[in-house]
Amino acid sequence: MKFNFKEIFTAFMVLFAVIDIVGNIPIVIDLRKKAGHIQSEKASIIAGVILIVFLFLGKSILNLIGIDVNSFAVAGAFILFFIALEMILGITLYKQDENASLTTAVFPLAFPLIAGPGSLTTLLSLRAEFSIENIIVAVLMNVIIIYIVLKTSARIERFLGANGIDIIRKVFGVVLLAIAVKLFAHNIKALFDFA
Repeated sequence: MKFNFKEIFTAFMVLFAVIDIVGNIPIVIDLRKKAGHIQSEKASIIAGVILIVFLFLGKSILNLIGIDVNSFAVAGAFILFFIALEMILGITLYKQDENASLTTAVFPLAFPLIAGPGSLTTLLSLRAEFSIENIIVAVLMNVIIIYIVLKTSARIERFLGANGIDIIRKVFGVVLLAIAVKLFAHNIKALFDFA
């Protein structure tokens, strides 16, 4: 096992930006109002399990349908690019289903809010570049932060205010945009090398 702090930190930052738990605080608060209570522990653990299982099985699933990791990573770079644009420009390109079941806050929170299409695609894109143990550490670090944010969401919103959350989203949007470009350039080059 080779732990690389730089890889762990980069993977952590990418996942943190994609999951955007701080930017999702208003949604979390809205869910808490509708559901009455948010099961922070359950939501965090389920999201972590989904992310780690997909990290291991995602490649096999792709192989089954005949797609290589580099092609998937290029597709992932596009998704990251659009997520970053949403964060920077404050627009909504992907519309969530407003009528999602709210019988328990775990469903809309753990999936698709935390472990959604963006974060799952990102995991496989990261796997094309980083070693798996570093990605697992980054996932676990994100799960801990997700849990803390879910537990203290009302206090964080009061402390940061709407403008503070907006600024954080824009900063992480720019970071994510740069990562999307790097991911695209690296994997498109790998694809053309194979061709």
